[in-house]
Order: sequence, then structure tokens, then C-alpha cells
Amino acid sequence: MAKFMTETEVMDLIPNRFPIIYIDYVDEMIDGKKIIATKNVTINEDFFQGHFPGNPVMPGALIIETLAQAGSILILKSSQFQGRTAYIGGINKAKFRQKVTPGDVLKLSFEITKLKGSVGTADAIATVEGKKVAECEFTFIVGNQR
Repeated sequence: MAKFMTETEVMDLIPNRFPIIYIDYVDEMIDGKKIIATKNVTINEDFFQGHFPGNPVMPGALIIETLAQAGSILILKSSQFQGRTAYIGGINKAKFRQKVTPGDVLKLSFEITKLKGSVGTADAIATVEGKKVAECEFTFIVGNQR
């Protein structure tokens, strides 16, 4: 299956850069509605140096950040928000169901459930091998400039 967007195209769209850009590619997107993106988790991630030595686990906060980056791509790729920046306005109902370790492939789903002007809500789910590892509800705000 062809990628909808490569990492280079992702970097052209969102402002995140190393060491905090986590999306490797976008699998698919329904304009203004839903995105599926991928993060390949490798032992080379800088956060594994301290979280935890001898037992590497991806921090839950970074899983949420990765979901947020997927959402930013969806939002900023939509025609009404091009050239702007998306921000997290709130995180609700966050749940972590299993740990994410080196070698895992995170599949990130971000689906907009409500949008009014430049503020919206979305349901986000991260899975590994089809099993839910984390989920939350985001409130997001789209700023005027990048």
C-alpha cells in the first residue's frame, strides 16, 4: 500500500523537528475527518536512555504527543487551516493499556468529532499489532500563523 505522506512531507507541514518529531509516515487520510499514521519505535529513540535503562518503555506522554502530531497533520492538511499551527487545548479520558517498547509499530488514529471555528475535539487511539495501547480525547485550537 502506498503512503499518503512521507516523513519529508510531514516535516513540510508541521513545525516539529528532531528530537521531537515522531510521525514516520501517514497511511491514509479522510480530509478534515480522520488520519491513520505510523511511528516505528526503535531502540535509538533518545528517551530510552532514561526511560528506563535496561527496561526501555516509551513514555505515555510521548505516545499522547505522537497522537497529537498525527492530529496536527490532519488539521493542517485540511484546506481551511493550511499555513496555520494546531495546538493542544486539552487532553481528556487518557488511558494507557499496555507498554510500548523498541520494535513496536504504533498505528495512530485521530478522528475529529466536533469542529466550531478554530476549536475542535477528536478521539485518538494508538495501537500496536491491532491492540489498543493508549487512547484519549483531545481538544485542539488552531492558531492564526505557523
